[in-house]
Amino acid sequence: MDGIDAALVEFGDSSLSILQTRDFPYPAALREQLLDAISIPLDRDIENVAALDQQTGACFRDAALALLDAAGVDRAAVAAIGSHGQTLRHQPDAERPFTLQIGDAALIAAGTGITTVADFRSADIAAGGQGAPLAPFFHEWLFRSPGTRRTVLNIGGIANVTVLADERATIGFDTGPGNTLMDAWIRKQREEAFDQSGRWANSGTVNAALLQRFLNEPYFSAPPPKSTGFEQFNLRWIEAAGTASVAAVDVQATLCALTAQTVADAVASFAADTKELLVCGGGVHNIALMQGIMERLPGVEVLSTAIAGLEPDWVEAAAFAWLAMRRMHDLPGNLPSVTGATQAVTLGTVHLAG
Repeated sequence: MDGIDAALVEFGDSSLSILQTRDFPYPAALREQLLDAISIPLDRDIENVAALDQQTGACFRDAALALLDAAGVDRAAVAAIGSHGQTLRHQPDAERPFTLQIGDAALIAAGTGITTVADFRSADIAAGGQGAPLAPFFHEWLFRSPGTRRTVLNIGGIANVTVLADERATIGFDTGPGNTLMDAWIRKQREEAFDQSGRWANSGTVNAALLQRFLNEPYFSAPPPKSTGFEQFNLRWIEAAGTASVAAVDVQATLCALTAQTVADAVASFAADTKELLVCGGGVHNIALMQGIMERLPGVEVLSTAIAGLEPDWVEAAAFAWLAMRRMHDLPGNLPSVTGATQAVTLGTVHLAG
């Protein structure tokens, strides 16, 4: 929830070009409302959810228009907008599985004059899948390199891996928290949005007992396919492990170690022959976290996705542009070997510009 990542992408048969990128922070008041919405039950006021849907959609619309202005590209030249939306709930294992991303796509289409594809996850859940992660199909298309054992690691709020191999189906899953717990803790303790370069975590000491309590979370040992979200890993989850007697800075160091350890455990368990770990997402800028991952994966070269042709900050935006492109061509967008769906299906609802 740092803001909106927008990328203007042109696709070839097996390549892409990033024509322009921009990051647009949410207005402060809206960001606070969104943070409240993921931590407070949504059944309190349906009008609140609808209002957030409209406000977020307006931000996405404005981001798309500003991106095109910066690129000097006419709206008519754009085939479609792929809008992931802002996740408020992700419950693929509930009795009635669902996922909820807001950001009124009809408003985006009407306001830009560009066909907009949104709600990518619901079709996979309807087919029995987790609805996440969806980026592994894009990772496979762009980053697979015959003869090179590669795993792609995306560190957003939640971290996920994509295991690429020539002789078997691609697998991918959420390893657990990426930045979300560190962000939540530093917001509470220091009123900062995130731990810049991991400096605060790096100034603390990992508490071994607390780390072990964190690692006892059953999610980490559950087999894939699996996915998770903010509703599971949040401030309440941190405090339930017993942090009262631990210095705040040491809790931050321990949360950083938790992300590094769960990522390393996932790679060791499901991609033990990996030679290259390509990292993308905001977590790539957390020096303490990257160092922790490298220390836990000796023999693995930990690299930015930039070495494979795509800057790490724009992989996720490019992935949803790619998924929108596939939807516009009526091509499947999920990998059943990743999500657990019963079949490959087209993803996304198309909102025509009119």
